[in-house]
Amino acid sequence: MNLTQCTNASVWSLKKRYRLNVERAEWIVYVTDVGQKQHFHKFFRAASMAGWLPDRNEKKYPKTTHVGFGLVLGLDGKRFRTRCSEVVRLVDLLDEARSRCKEELTRRLTENGKIADWTDDELDITSEAIGLGAVKYADLKNNRLTDYKFSLEKMLSDKGNTAVYLQYAHARICSIIQKANKDIEELKTKASITFVHADERALGLHVIRFQEVVEQACADLLPHYLCDYLYSLSEAFSKFYASCQVVGSPEEASRLLLCHATAVVMRQCFNLLGITPVYKL
Repeated sequence: MNLTQCTNASVWSLKKRYRLNVERAEWIVYVTDVGQKQHFHKFFRAASMAGWLPDRNEKKYPKTTHVGFGLVLGLDGKRFRTRCSEVVRLVDLLDEARSRCKEELTRRLTENGKIADWTDDELDITSEAIGLGAVKYADLKNNRLTDYKFSLEKMLSDKGNTAVYLQYAHARICSIIQKANKDIEELKTKASITFVHADERALGLHVIRFQEVVEQACADLLPHYLCDYLYSLSEAFSKFYASCQVVGSPEEASRLLLCHATAVVMRQCFNLLGITPVYKL
């Protein structure tokens, strides 16, 4: 061990002692790339031998965990870099995502004759929410332990398991509720959710799994669980909406409440993933 390594080890030790003895941390999580897994294993073992931490096999607090993550690769399978071999700046990536989303949103609205209904501020805010959310979701939907290939085109696609697709799904639900022109809060006091169709029941069962999924994602420190759940929830809603009329049906009140519950859970998922939901597209 050289002088630099000794110095780093001393700094780590001081930080850990502060977190344990001053901050009284119950669970300390270190997030680095998977290449440092062995280093942290040795460090945690040394801390246990020194009496700072319980034995790793004991289920006691305080506990320490190393959260490793894989590499972001280019389409060539190599570490993601620009042609001049410099790491791509995140701010440039986010600006590009925001810009492309604004161009696509403007094109769609123009083709549909709805561009006049949007202000410049609405376009900017919505484009930023979609673009930044797309990049975040593309990173979080993968098992953090594995490498993945970076593709901005796939991130910004409105098809498949992407944040853009999910944002459109959420906005569609909000549009259905708005079209019904009913007070959801009032409906909550006068109606209840009943399951007439099999797809209604499937959606309802999926909605109530939310807490279970969040707890599992937190326990295993694997956010892609939440992404998988959010995507499958949107798929379940699409199947429900294709087979069950909402507005104007005899079951309108019940189905509007089910739509509302789905949208609320989707927003909770977005918030946990650090993504700003949009309400119209």
